[in-house]
Amino acid sequence: MADLALARKVLETEAAAILALVARLDARFDRAVELLRECRGRVILTGMGKSGIICRKIAATLTSTGTPALFLHPAEAIHGDLGVIQSDDVVVALSYSGETDEILRLLETIRRLGAKLIAITGSPGSTLAQAADVALDCSVIEEACPLNLVPTASTTAALAIGDALAMTLLVEKGFRQEDFANLHPGGKIGKRLMRVDRLMHADAQCPIVRVDARMRDVIYEMSSKGLGMTCVVAAGAAGNGHGELAGIITDGDLRRHMDRGSGILDLCAGDVMTRGAVTIPPATLAVEALGIMEQRKITSIVVVDAGRVAGVVHLHDLWHTEMF
Repeated sequence: MADLALARKVLETEAAAILALVARLDARFDRAVELLRECRGRVILTGMGKSGIICRKIAATLTSTGTPALFLHPAEAIHGDLGVIQSDDVVVALSYSGETDEILRLLETIRRLGAKLIAITGSPGSTLAQAADVALDCSVIEEACPLNLVPTASTTAALAIGDALAMTLLVEKGFRQEDFANLHPGGKIGKRLMRVDRLMHADAQCPIVRVDARMRDVIYEMSSKGLGMTCVVAAGAAGNGHGELAGIITDGDLRRHMDRGSGILDLCAGDVMTRGAVTIPPATLAVEALGIMEQRKITSIVVVDAGRVAGVVHLHDLWHTEMF
């Protein structure tokens, strides 16, 4: 059986390492965010070994939240890849000791080019920290490793600092859900944030009739489009064009009129439709549309653009995106 006491100790040590960072946040953190926000080039993360792995994660987080970033392997850099660094870049160097030889060899080039340097290190007095424009302290009292050797708490602390930088930068740049969706078109997150104009039934697939359409034609339109409803537009719309929305007719509307015993086929769309339908603009996110449907207990929403019907999004369209 696994040693649960040791496992708990590991988690407690790493949690304590992160909590200790909170009291150290000061003007240096603000300055680091400022350098990243004002960067006109790219943010370049560099680190050796496990620090390099943490750098890759921070770079990925920055890139996915609107700040172009990449990882530069310091050993490869000194063998030809230094050309990646340009004067308008910001280099974020991660070295717990602050004395990693491969990192220190980059300092001369960074300074010569005029690129800015942010150090994330556990040694505020190290060569790297002293050479940086700003140094962030990620030191830990002990590693979670029972031998106090394997980088564990220290790498966790460095990753947390990177996340704090990325999230603060995200807010300061005004990064929105829509921006995140544009950068994540695949996967469940991207599908949850997809705009309804990419999911809706539009053009010939959109169920739509005029207010003066006979109910025989209305029922045919609803049946052929298979959404259990149809939009009803003003009689002035050309043909069944996507004109101004006058109302909607659902399967429920049909059942209610049939229950009244009226000759429904003798009526027109305007006699049966429900006015004041729920509508959303094309830029609405899929997850927002789903929330509206669940709140209103409806299965379809009409998408309206500049007062005219643009399409219809159905509950099945949202579930088919595999959002959950």
